[in-house]
Order: sequence, then structure tokens, then C-alpha cells
Amino acid sequence: MKGQVRPGRTRAFLERPTIDDVPFEKLAERKIREAMDAGEFDNLPNAGSPIDLESYFSMPPHLRMAFSILKSANCLPAEIELLNEVAGLEAAAANAAAAEEQARLAAELQQARLRLALALERMRGDGS
Repeated sequence: MKGQVRPGRTRAFLERPTIDDVPFEKLAERKIREAMDAGEFDNLPNAGSPIDLESYFSMPPHLRMAFSILKSANCLPAEIELLNEVAGLEAAAANAAAAEEQARLAAELQQARLRLALALERMRGDGS
């Protein structure tokens, strides 16, 4: 049967379709062209700047997709959120006027640093 065309089928049917034959690709390309013609891409952030892919390719390949999705969604890894929390508590403790407030912030800061240390340790353990 190889090389033969079944009745009702053409050789074109048996050939693998190209991107031009896929309706979704045509639709996507048309929508992109319409948006370009309407100027919807003209004022994008970093327009005209080279794309910096160094941080993407310096990341382990098995984490690239997940981190890329998180970055696009403006989600920070837990370790970075903890770093930001520690920095905020340090600033608040430095600016606190009352001794009670300083003591409370110092205790919160100690707990936040402990959570950060544990998160970093887990991260190091996962990568080994």
C-alpha cells in the first residue's frame, strides 16, 4: 500500500502540512500583522532595545520555562519575597522611634531571617 493513494485521497492529503496550511498559524499571523499596522506594538517597554537573554541561559535548563512563566506573571520566587521582607523589616526597625516598636520589629526580623535561611537551604538541597 506504500506509495499508493487510497481512493478518494490525493497525494497532497498524504503530504505533511506546512505552517501555511495550518489555520491557527494563519490566524495568528494575520492578527499580529493587524496589530502592527494599527501601531499596537509601537510603545512597548524596551522597544528598540536588544533583548538580554544572559540571565535566561545562565539558568539551569530544567528551570527556564517555569521561571520564564513566573517572570512574565510578575511572580517572585519565595526566596526573593523573603529577602524583600527582611529588607523592609530592617528599614522599619532602623526608623522605629519607640523601644517597644524596635523590639517587636527585631523579633519579626529574626523570624524572617530564619525563614529566609531555611528557604535558601531547601533551595541548595534541591539543586544538589
